[in-house]
Amino acid sequence: MPLMLLLTLMLLLIAPQARATSCPDWPPQQAKAEVAQLRATLARWDEHYHRQGIALVADELYDQSRERLNHLQQCFAVGTSPSPLASARGPVPHPVPHTGVDKLADRQAVARWMAGKSGVWVQPKVDGVAVSLTYQQGRLVQLTSRGDGVHGHDWSRHIKQLGAVTRQLPEAVDLHLQGELYLRLNDHVQAKAGSANARGTVAGLLARKQLTGEQGNAIGLFVWGWPHGPEQQAERLAQLARLGFPDSQLYSIAIDTLEDAAHWREHWYRSALPFATDGVILRQGSRPPAERWQAKAPYWIAAWKYPYAQALAEVRDVRFRVGRTGRVTPVLHVQPVTLDDRRITQVSLGSLARWQRLDIRPGDQVAISLAGLTIPRLEHVVHRAVERQPITAPAPDQHHAHSCWQTSEGCEEQFIARLTWLGGQQGLALPRTGPGTWRRLVEAGLVTSMTDWLQLDAERLQQAPGISRLTAAHLLGSFDEARSRPFDQWLRALGVPIGKHLPLTGDWQALASRSAGQWQTVPGIGAKRSRQLVEFFAASEVQAIAAQLAETGIEGFRPPPQCIEQ
Repeated sequence: MPLMLLLTLMLLLIAPQARATSCPDWPPQQAKAEVAQLRATLARWDEHYHRQGIALVADELYDQSRERLNHLQQCFAVGTSPSPLASARGPVPHPVPHTGVDKLADRQAVARWMAGKSGVWVQPKVDGVAVSLTYQQGRLVQLTSRGDGVHGHDWSRHIKQLGAVTRQLPEAVDLHLQGELYLRLNDHVQAKAGSANARGTVAGLLARKQLTGEQGNAIGLFVWGWPHGPEQQAERLAQLARLGFPDSQLYSIAIDTLEDAAHWREHWYRSALPFATDGVILRQGSRPPAERWQAKAPYWIAAWKYPYAQALAEVRDVRFRVGRTGRVTPVLHVQPVTLDDRRITQVSLGSLARWQRLDIRPGDQVAISLAGLTIPRLEHVVHRAVERQPITAPAPDQHHAHSCWQTSEGCEEQFIARLTWLGGQQGLALPRTGPGTWRRLVEAGLVTSMTDWLQLDAERLQQAPGISRLTAAHLLGSFDEARSRPFDQWLRALGVPIGKHLPLTGDWQALASRSAGQWQTVPGIGAKRSRQLVEFFAASEVQAIAAQLAETGIEGFRPPPQCIEQ
């Protein structure tokens, strides 16, 4: 074997181990409790889905939860769980077992699976409900749910209502097929619309005692297995098409390389299809005789699923971000997960009230998606940790529009947010004054009020960790620029509650003396905004800042010169 090929195969073999998730640092009793709770949750999901046709959770969250359970069982050697299909077992034996399919995690796993194989085909992985179909003399006489792969439930009562399923073949032949009953959709683009709960809808319909004609016509069939059919896939597909199953041939492509598989996976993910899909199926054109099939994943078929639309993430910490107006935003710091090639480490909850309602703690497992394909968004809590770690959140009334104008215990975050706004583009637009710079100055004790920084010199600036002589010189230049900024820009930098396009005419004394009624004469200012403006100018902290700025000589804050009588 060439050296480069050998090295490539070695790298592919060790890649999954390098990406393996570390085991939690739990004592034995906690590990036992966490695993038991997760097992119970998965068992409940399985029971509802297989017995009642109700999906309590999205398929991808189920898959990730099942993977997590397997991982924890290996970490703590606490045994294995029953088969997830145990509750699906029915009384009707399949003529040939359903084999199941292994899931390939990524391109490297696909490359390993394809290595040494020839005659490989790729198909969309139709997101529906697997069944066995029995035809006698060309007529569909039995429909059996997948069950546990060996025994399923008899769904033959629905045959008459399944108008979109081929019920009479053009030839009077006996045959057994395996396939997917799916929800018929018009121009469904998986990348945009997601699963649309297609599988759950079909499972729910088939769990009913009787279907209406309209409900039955909403269900289609994709045949992916003909256990006793021709030996080679190409011939199987051609004969299936002649028997009335053209989609099997239409959506099956012979491939040679990993790049071919990746191309068709991406193509079907972003193209309009008549059904929902959750990945692609890779299969060898030839396979063992049906008599050797077992209800477990074989070597000759595998699935490469699409990227998750929702990721299951473990909460590491809950922190509370305080904005300049006092708004408290809880932020979940999570074990890094990847969605659409984006690495996510934190997600905002939006409001303190939402966190209090959800009561999320470290160790909880949450579902995260991307809003607008870019912004991480919490969907819901999937699993709660058995041990609830205490979290200290800010009191609801601790922060408000006029709190934390200077440093004090519990005020650092809001105070730094005020300074960041003051120096940002919406304020004084001071170069090189981001939140990191302000934090250094605050933590070094050099800035304790909104105006301290105007009195700093190069020597004192360099006392702050991370501020060099050159950085200090740049900061002094920025601070000097602030002195020449116009009065209305200073007011907006301090956070005056007025829109950026509304005019602010007059000096401090003139604006501070206005009543709510006078403010309402300004176009665009209503009753609520006028009250906020009066409160802003009347706040003792703001008045103290105005006095300090007047002493510093900032335009607009200085009182007008007194007239001297002759």
